[in-house]
Amino acid sequence: MDLRHWVEQAVSSIQDWSSSFGVFEGHPALAVDDADFGKAFGELITRLGDNYPYGHPRYAGQMLKPPHPAAIVGYLAAMQINPNNHALDGGPATSAMEKEVVAALATMFGFGEHLGHLTTSGTIANLEALFVARELHPSQGVAYSAEAHYTHPRMLRVLGVEGYEVPVDGQGRMDLDALETLLLTGKVGTVVLTTGTTGLGAIDPIHEALALRERYGVRIHVDAAYGGFFTLLAGAELPLEPWRAIASCDSVVVDPHKHGLQPYGCGAVLFADPAVGRFYLHDSPYTYFTSDDLHLGEISLECSRAGAAAAALWLTFRLLPPTPDGLGRSLAAGIRAARGWADLIESSSVLTLYQRPSLDIVSYFPSGSRLSDIDPVSDRVMHEGMTGEDPVFLSTLRVSAAAMAARHPSITPDADATRILRSVLMKPEQEAHFPHLHARVESLARP
Repeated sequence: MDLRHWVEQAVSSIQDWSSSFGVFEGHPALAVDDADFGKAFGELITRLGDNYPYGHPRYAGQMLKPPHPAAIVGYLAAMQINPNNHALDGGPATSAMEKEVVAALATMFGFGEHLGHLTTSGTIANLEALFVARELHPSQGVAYSAEAHYTHPRMLRVLGVEGYEVPVDGQGRMDLDALETLLLTGKVGTVVLTTGTTGLGAIDPIHEALALRERYGVRIHVDAAYGGFFTLLAGAELPLEPWRAIASCDSVVVDPHKHGLQPYGCGAVLFADPAVGRFYLHDSPYTYFTSDDLHLGEISLECSRAGAAAAALWLTFRLLPPTPDGLGRSLAAGIRAARGWADLIESSSVLTLYQRPSLDIVSYFPSGSRLSDIDPVSDRVMHEGMTGEDPVFLSTLRVSAAAMAARHPSITPDADATRILRSVLMKPEQEAHFPHLHARVESLARP
């Protein structure tokens, strides 16, 4: 699509709509001279150059990439109106769009009847799920794996809820035997499972954990902020069981601003039981009066939220729906890229694969016999990779000596931990580019 053309259409269409209410003079207090604007804009563009090339295939560092052009156009069009999806008074059109995209996400996960909304981030989405968990089990804590996102212990502190860290197995997945030992104490009311840990992309065995829910009466919340959209590939590129099991869980979080191709911030939380909406009940003396329909602010901890985020996701879903043949094609390319690079690393003499990728995150390290040898080389490769005429952008992941021993027992544990290299291949273009990334990293890792 021609982004320039549709950006112009977005601006002119909303200007035409606004003019239909009558032309008015702008206030001089807001007037800006074009020459002054040009100078400030030039400074902005210069300063924006102090970024990494998140949209380029050579960038494989963090979970970052620009939004799809459709999302940009949708956001820009709605942003000119600047609707607030807290109440129908502030955003009737975009509130309707939000309900539609949330329903599409619910269908993607296999939820039937549900309650949900968009949030500004996965952190807020998880906060809301943990808030409901606290209200349902006020005297019990929350269990999460040692590889779960750091937002969980942080938000539990905010909520004043006890958190319990559960060990992981040799692939970074929650150890269900350790979980059951914890559940036997009766201290836990909710278990957080992750589909796509942000370090390794590991997938917790949700289908196996469901039996523990029935046995101990706990709730199961799924943090699918990073990996949630990969459910589109269940039974094809990925095993069916853990993904299909999400439909039987109590709540799930997903971030469209990751694999949903959206700008920051766009998260979402969904509950299987709409009755949890009672925990959000509140009153406002000046909102919720234009309609008797449900206002999204009545089922959200947040108040003001960008209606433009809903418009961007709605337009994107119209073109690239959350189906295997829609967004699933992009996700499949990332998985193939990760597996392809892993194959090259396994045949390399200077790099060692840390573990096989579950999703689109590849973990590996410069070959060595001791932990203390690996750490400085990983650091050097990452920093030197970002320089020169052929840059490659990577990240590092700190792993414990025990975690390394579980995967590579031949490496001498002469340190408590080490940094390994980590690459996120969430851009479909990286399917064609990963051989070049591999060659560049190999050259950097050589002594």
